Amino acid sequence: VSGIGQDVLVDIRENSDTYGKYQSFELSEDNNHILWAPAGFAHGYFVISDVAEVIYKCSEIYYPEYDSGIIWNDADLSINWPTLTPVLSDKDRCAPTLTEFKKYR
Repeated sequence: VSGIGQDVLVDIRENSDTYGKYQSFELSEDNNHILWAPAGFAHGYFVISDVAEVIYKCSEIYYPEYDSGIIWNDADLSINWPTLTPVLSDKDRCAPTLTEFKKYR
């Protein structure tokens, strides 16, 4: 594991008191922190350093056909990302807002 990243978890459990709230964590080779993203939370990662290498462990088999996301700059979430101009994949660039996401769940 190398580099520095910002890891963000968003509560997407509709009956939760913290629905739509997020927490942000810095993960780095220096602090050696790990983060568990429980079921019912969306997860996003932003590489802060020039490069980063991360390791993910999943609790279930990954099925790409069910992969989804929430747009990184959803105004209702107001996540404090380190930049306003991230490099995004096509999938992430076209992701729905949390409101749109919950309509299709």
